[in-house]
Amino acid sequence: MLVIIVGGGRTGSELASMLLDQGHQIKVIDHRPFMIERLKKELGDDNVVLGDVSAPSTLELAGIKKANVLAAVTAEDEANLVATTLARFEFNVPRTIARVNDPDNAWMFTPEMGVDVALNQADILARLVAEEMSLGDMMTLLKLRKGQFSVVEEKVHPTATAEGKSLGELKLPDQCVIVAVIRKGDLLIPRNDLVLHQADEVLAIVHASQINDLAAVLNAQRPRQ
Repeated sequence: MLVIIVGGGRTGSELASMLLDQGHQIKVIDHRPFMIERLKKELGDDNVVLGDVSAPSTLELAGIKKANVLAAVTAEDEANLVATTLARFEFNVPRTIARVNDPDNAWMFTPEMGVDVALNQADILARLVAEEMSLGDMMTLLKLRKGQFSVVEEKVHPTATAEGKSLGELKLPDQCVIVAVIRKGDLLIPRNDLVLHQADEVLAIVHASQINDLAAVLNAQRPRQ
């Protein structure tokens, strides 16, 4: 894919490096000459564009007419919103993503304004902290469908209800699918007859409302007899 990244700060440069490593084409736009010089050293001259991130001419110079995705990740909400609006309604970019710096501005970052996905930093951090507080060792690896579903990883606790039971025996939440089990470095296919053991790493896709239910199966202690 060709991804246009608006904003060459730490978030933009890290995203650009990751996408390059994955084999994608990228263009990073920034209006600060000193930042452009740093980005050229990190990413290469051909991947960096100096210009006003809110100007259509700059976006065209970056190749936005051929872009698959635009990610606006500057520290200024106004610039991010203008860039995504232009990308969607002026240049018909299929996918737009915008960083929200001030939570009070989140209401503006909607599909009607050209934003497919709004990443509210304060909200994301608050949710991650809340999850870490309530889910013990469960780790959220990825959010899907704007946070409706999560890809999570949890190790089977030695006194969990899941320990020693097959996947077919487990009473999992109705909106939960076990996608893999990792045991001592080996990837196991999650068939119904696969028996879980202590320290098995379980990877699952689960609805946000049922994460605690899944954690209770994999990590809660069995009731005393």
